[in-house]
Amino acid sequence: MQFAGVLPEDAPDPRVESGRRLLGLTFPLMGLVPQPTIEDTDRPAIMEAGGAARSQLAVSFSYTLWRNPHDRADPVNLKDLDPHERAAVETTPPWPRPAWLIESVEMMRYPQLWEAVRTCWTLEATEYTTLSRQLIDHTNYILMNQFRDELGLNSGPTGDGPWRVGPSSVNTAATLEIDGEDVPASEIDTDPFVYALGAQIRPDVVTTLVIARDHLPYVRLALHTRTPAAA
Repeated sequence: MQFAGVLPEDAPDPRVESGRRLLGLTFPLMGLVPQPTIEDTDRPAIMEAGGAARSQLAVSFSYTLWRNPHDRADPVNLKDLDPHERAAVETTPPWPRPAWLIESVEMMRYPQLWEAVRTCWTLEATEYTTLSRQLIDHTNYILMNQFRDELGLNSGPTGDGPWRVGPSSVNTAATLEIDGEDVPASEIDTDPFVYALGAQIRPDVVTTLVIARDHLPYVRLALHTRTPAAA
């Protein structure tokens, strides 16, 4: 039983359900290539549209960043916590919590590459499903969710504004390494807070990568196929 938003100690780990939803996909999912400085959080974000007649499905992967992967106890690996985050990690409630929740709260101490890699499948091609549009949308999504203070955005719904990147920011002459090969790509290298890179995997599949500029020195921007398309 759950009271006032308190999860019982035996509450199921949401990662199990997320993993189940990814089974049987008919398109490949992209992720950052394994490297010492990042660790998959194993908490994919899944967004879909169209209900029973699915028209779009996007899966995003997040990573924990280790600036010094050889010594995880090194304080350099910690991030500056805001008051809300500090209260969450330093307060132990008087009731038992699921092990997965305790682990999740503890990992708040470290910087995250939040929803850094997104793979998006669409049933029909439109002006909203192009690589450039997907790259712009992913970039603005990261900006409004991870850089609100830096952008001076108030809480609540976020409308248009000069903080948003647009089509003029997209450079279509880039390359991206995927499964060991350089492929044609587009990039956004004009924003002061993030760098974005993306490629068309199939006519119906786009992958995009958005990373905070502060994290770029620690991350190799190369992707690999995490799961093959189902037969």
